Amino acid sequence: MSKPRIAIVPGDPSGIGPELIARLLNENGTLEAADIVLVGDSHLWQQGAEQADLPVELNAIEEADIADQSGLSHLEMETIDKDDVKISEVTVAGGTTSLRCLDKALDLAQAGLVDGVLFAPFNKAAMTSAGLNAEDEHKYMARYLGFEGYHSEINVLDKLMTTRVTSHIGIKDVAENISQEGVTRAVNLANDTLRRAGNERPSIAVAALNPHAGDNGKFGREEIDILEPAIKKFQDKQMNVTGPWPSDTVFLKAMRGEVDAVVTMYHDQGQIAIKLMGFERGVTVAGGLPIPVATPAHGTAFDIAGQNKANVGATQQAFALLVRMAKTHRASRDA
Repeated sequence: MSKPRIAIVPGDPSGIGPELIARLLNENGTLEAADIVLVGDSHLWQQGAEQADLPVELNAIEEADIADQSGLSHLEMETIDKDDVKISEVTVAGGTTSLRCLDKALDLAQAGLVDGVLFAPFNKAAMTSAGLNAEDEHKYMARYLGFEGYHSEINVLDKLMTTRVTSHIGIKDVAENISQEGVTRAVNLANDTLRRAGNERPSIAVAALNPHAGDNGKFGREEIDILEPAIKKFQDKQMNVTGPWPSDTVFLKAMRGEVDAVVTMYHDQGQIAIKLMGFERGVTVAGGLPIPVATPAHGTAFDIAGQNKANVGATQQAFALLVRMAKTHRASRDA
């Protein structure tokens, strides 16, 4: 199979995004793994090169020629004046360029001109000030693409994925929002995403909600009434889904490589474990969307922006995962 073609977006220009992409492009193997289209204003890519003290070639290309593109190329955008880039500051201009460059990359993907989208970290406050009008960029992307199916943020560390039954809600609301349907969606999302990344039969562990997995109902019946029936339905289909496992030990199984994914019941149940296991390698995938989209799991790091200190590890991991997903996406699209 020919190399996939990846669109890369610089993220918020006030943060470490441009620097991260300059570092990624200079890492061994990046340009051998995929054809790359840089989507954004030329001065943003030059900014990243200067911040990282590394070269970045801007080979200009017209949108009409992307289908024949190979190697590294640049689709010029005019989304922000150079003087409006304020390092380490939340600005409307930074949010605007983030949204406009993301929109263009999604347009290219919908048109089949690229096989996946990698974006450097966005700043949600800046994007909100610029008109995000959504809970986060994942909800924004789904709306922009007109996608109405189930989708959710997936967190990835090396070969381990986590999905969640509930996400950005208060802890006091978690129990009443756990359902068999929600568990089923989260398991399917993990399974489908892992298969898109090349894992034909993933092993998926479902975390319990309550201490000691409920202790036979002593601490709550969610495991008995909701989780166990949902898991059994997958097992009846010969899928490798197990649990519910106590949440204070399930990630030990994950660390030993015994499972490929953990389905958690709420946001921090998985996020704390993943970030402790490898903050500098974490990746976020826009799970469920019709096109592969990935980003490093950390933020814009305004505290070190412009100081040539950004760690490219998570961006490398995001790119590598996206390449695998993009290959599968291209193969299924062309079949």
